[in-house]
Amino acid sequence: MKRVLKCIDKPLLISTIILFALGLIMVFSASNVTAYMYHGVSTYYYFVRQLIILALGVILAFVLLLIKPKHYYAIATIGMIGILGSLIVLLIFGDPQNDMVGWFDLGFFNVQPSEFAKIITIVWLASYYDTYKNKLTTYVKSLFPIVICVIVAALIFLEPDLGTTIIYSAIVGLIFLASPIQKDLKAKIIFIIMSFIVFGVIFVLSFGKNILEDRQISRFNFTKPCERILNDGNQVCNCYIAINNGGLTGVGLGNSTQKYLYLPEPYTDFIFAIIVEELGVLTGIGIILMYMFVLYRILRIGRKSNNRGALICYGVACYIFLHIAINLLGIFGLMPMTGVPLPFMSYGGSFTICLIASLTFVQRVSIENGLTNEKEKSH
Repeated sequence: MKRVLKCIDKPLLISTIILFALGLIMVFSASNVTAYMYHGVSTYYYFVRQLIILALGVILAFVLLLIKPKHYYAIATIGMIGILGSLIVLLIFGDPQNDMVGWFDLGFFNVQPSEFAKIITIVWLASYYDTYKNKLTTYVKSLFPIVICVIVAALIFLEPDLGTTIIYSAIVGLIFLASPIQKDLKAKIIFIIMSFIVFGVIFVLSFGKNILEDRQISRFNFTKPCERILNDGNQVCNCYIAINNGGLTGVGLGNSTQKYLYLPEPYTDFIFAIIVEELGVLTGIGIILMYMFVLYRILRIGRKSNNRGALICYGVACYIFLHIAINLLGIFGLMPMTGVPLPFMSYGGSFTICLIASLTFVQRVSIENGLTNEKEKSH
């Protein structure tokens, strides 16, 4: 165990601990008013729940660290079957929450299968392309996992969850591009896939009103939100107000005014606006720089890894980056708000557990790199 812990990427570990700690503090600060005034529970309600979720995530991390990568493919395959089954069950029997059927209610917190689908798919695709790296010479072998992922993406889209569908599809696309498929075959497959995407875009533009719900279509009207503050622009406009209130140094921890029911659930999708209001733009920039450092460490580990490890790292980096980009661009009114949580900061059970799991897989890749280097030096 000492050898394993020695090979952990410590800069990545320390930076993620700092981000999770700051996120926990901000979940309490952003949620205490809503918890008491809107839900009638203790001001510590969401803080305690998030703390328990983080504790469960740490326990899961220790378990995952003990699993050798050679077992990933079998375990992830079982996970993919479970994800497909759970998504189908949700669509048939699920109870709508916020106009979606994306969660199983377990009492303590809701489980979102589409969130777990992201990390399970990353590990499964990476393991598949590593296991069959010498046999990826046919369309069947190369496209089989992509077809499965397309089915998963379609089921997520039907919930309907457009934001998660986009992130999931982007992750799958990136891993496919980085896979060891022969270049000429990959080029042909990319052409086929791009043709389907172009056809899909044309189809959605032509028949979008029949495919997308009104609330999804309305999100594409995201420019000049403060001109629509009494309608669908109030959320982003209130984010602007929060950021403007904060200035460079903020109004002080706990002193946000926008969390007083101006922003819906300010401890989830809109938490960055509360962070900037209370701690200032400089702190917001510092968090973004920390994100960049985390992504750099993950990519650095990936570059030093074998095929499976590299694909896992690239998939996790894409996963985290897309969540950051989509959340922040939505808050700044540069793209539609899609309900995507901000890594390390937002409250949430499924997302927090999956984020910890994804970082643990990266650390396991780092451990494998370290153990391999030790063996080479001993010889």
